[in-house]
Amino acid sequence: MSVYGEFFTKFMEPFFEGLLEIVKGIGRGLGQMFNVVNYVTVVNDYKSDLTGVGMVIMILSIILLLALFAVIIFLIYRAVRTYVRYRRNVKKEDRLIEEIEVLNNEILKLKRQNAKIAELTNENGEIEYDENGKVKNELKEGESRFFKLSSVDAKFKEYTPEEIHNNFTLQELCDTFRNFSASKLGLYYDINLIRLFIASFASNKLIILEGISGTGKTSLAYAFGEFTKNETTVASVQPSWRDSTEIFGYFNEFTKKFNETEILEKMYEAQYTDEVYITLLDEMNISRVEYYFAEMLSILELPNKKDWVVELVPNVWPGDPEKLDEGKLKIPENMWYIGTINNDDSTFMITDKVYDRAMPIAIDDKCEEFESPDTEAVQISYKYFEGLFDKAEKEHPVTDETLEKVAQLDRYVIDHFRLAFGNRIVKQLREFVPAFVACGGDEVAGIDYLIAHKILRKFEQLNLAYIKDEIDGLINYLEKLFGTGKTPECKAYLLRLKKTI
Repeated sequence: MSVYGEFFTKFMEPFFEGLLEIVKGIGRGLGQMFNVVNYVTVVNDYKSDLTGVGMVIMILSIILLLALFAVIIFLIYRAVRTYVRYRRNVKKEDRLIEEIEVLNNEILKLKRQNAKIAELTNENGEIEYDENGKVKNELKEGESRFFKLSSVDAKFKEYTPEEIHNNFTLQELCDTFRNFSASKLGLYYDINLIRLFIASFASNKLIILEGISGTGKTSLAYAFGEFTKNETTVASVQPSWRDSTEIFGYFNEFTKKFNETEILEKMYEAQYTDEVYITLLDEMNISRVEYYFAEMLSILELPNKKDWVVELVPNVWPGDPEKLDEGKLKIPENMWYIGTINNDDSTFMITDKVYDRAMPIAIDDKCEEFESPDTEAVQISYKYFEGLFDKAEKEHPVTDETLEKVAQLDRYVIDHFRLAFGNRIVKQLREFVPAFVACGGDEVAGIDYLIAHKILRKFEQLNLAYIKDEIDGLINYLEKLFGTGKTPECKAYLLRLKKTI
């Protein structure tokens, strides 16, 4: 045996010897408990000396022993039976999940087939044929394969863009939006929630509203569309959503037409105006977000907005929409995407890939009603809106002292939890916090919220039992860095996390 083998044998010998002793000990214990011969020997040794009460005690002892044997055997039987049932249920659930997946795919296929058939039928629901008996599937002369997008071209053909004049600040915008929602829509929101919501537009194109049902997630996105005089486009996500065709639509080779979604139509329309557009992905995690929104996440991540394009078709046909360039659509800069999520057993978890590229806003309670002045809607210029965020970065930049504290926190988290912030989150911090301050918030409060919902959230994927002893240390470190009581969001989140362990 080589010296390496001898070292390994000697090194692991205590472990395996201890493991063997445990097995032997369990075996000896069971053998001792069920050694019937020993019990019979004891009875034979003492039965001649026991009379009257002694015999009664001996009989009761035998009955008690038999009862204990019965209980142990019964418990073993129940444990084995429970395990077998569990395994059967797990296998059954796995089969059901596979069947559901297959059925969802079949439903998707049937929907698309139904759409194809619907496109081929006339107003009486009958399929039309040409003189050769073939189904008519060719475009008529002058007809566009993009019906909705071409209709947008026709709508804006003689359109002169309306010049929008705005002169409000971000803080005034927050107050005006809050009062409008209360006075016109009967929707009441806390001013801090409104500040978080508006500031999120500065750092991310995707905003996620999460929380328990009934707290006003969907109505917040709807209310902002009403407030800006540009109705929010609502897309109710379905479990069958599997790819980006649910967002953009798809080209039907059979009918030679493009099945356009309402989202695509609004994306195209947004290129004609300077207004702010909102697309709401309602219950966005009822299907996996990475399936249908992955392409958009990648596009919106590109630093140069000129590269925000998606290919709808690989070629150019006569009659194609005017603003399609070689079959490619420019993703509008003046559109934001707001997703609502409910975290329950019927939905999928949002992955880090999505969270890192979005701004999550937790809505966990409802605001009490309050008196508000009658407030009218305000049409907002996208260029002016973006200008306010640029102005906020210049007037309220995150201080070097604060950035150094964030860097220290990053090093602390790496050392104690093996997690790092990443440049993406630091970039979002530089954009979100100044906008939050301009909305009337506090710099440390903005950083506190961002750390809690963008960084500490990552702790949920760790072994919570392993980091339990480190949580109190992190709370103390945060208070040492930013000041006692200055990071309530982080502290509350960490304490909730600790309670789940």
